[in-house]
Amino acid sequence: MMDLSGNTSGDGATTCRYGVSRLICRGPRRQLDKPYVAFAGSSEFYGRFIESPLPALVEDRIGETCANFAAVNGGIDAYVNDPTLTRLFSQASCTVLQVMGANFLSNRFYTVHPRRNDRFLRTSTVLDAIYPDVDFSEFTFTRHMLTALHETDPDRFDIVVSELREAWLARMKTLIAAIQSPVVLAWFTMEDLDDTPWQDRPAGLHANPLFVTASMVDTLRPLVREVVDLQPSRMAIAAGTRGMTFTQLQRAAAEEMLGPACHVEAADHLAERLRRVADVAA
Repeated sequence: MMDLSGNTSGDGATTCRYGVSRLICRGPRRQLDKPYVAFAGSSEFYGRFIESPLPALVEDRIGETCANFAAVNGGIDAYVNDPTLTRLFSQASCTVLQVMGANFLSNRFYTVHPRRNDRFLRTSTVLDAIYPDVDFSEFTFTRHMLTALHETDPDRFDIVVSELREAWLARMKTLIAAIQSPVVLAWFTMEDLDDTPWQDRPAGLHANPLFVTASMVDTLRPLVREVVDLQPSRMAIAAGTRGMTFTQLQRAAAEEMLGPACHVEAADHLAERLRRVADVAA
């Protein structure tokens, strides 16, 4: 039996869990006894500080339940190691899978928390050997650690980036293979979907999804039903936090998120694409 309980997070959103899964997803928890579309992703799909994030808006447009399984700072590992959720994805009409960062997964160099994938847990002996001059006990978050590694030695850092990209592709292939419903891969970010080197992007190591390029996404195209670019327009980005709910202490975090206008714009685009997927599936 699935847990029907819901809680409220620090950003005001209702949260929930499904079955025996320990991943805290965006609520409210949905009844899944009728056809539904599953959404799996990170903070962007979750919609921090937003009353009606992308999945809820798409539901209004297509008239089918859209279950939001996104988690704050979630990555591929949060789903690939969760049989409860991959089973629910497989039972969906289709699964919309957000392109998430390559920094949010365990790899040959370091291990992340199984659910809060932005949390750094430990290094391997391989990374210790590459960076013997770094004290890894100082780090809690992967992005902080990666920034320090790059500042210590950009040349050695290229080895880390290559490993993360290889691990990302392998893990994405594993996750897509585990989902038995049609998968729509969604690029929902302010970043361009191209092959611009990460260090040449304006956001640098703060980009989302970090280290993922158009060529990497192209490698996955044969494995999914469709790839949808939901990059918001300049007008939507300029709307900023208008319509978001947050405290003064949360302002900085809110300003880093895609605002309601970005979600509305993306929902209009995605809803049309999902109608086509549904027609093909039928």
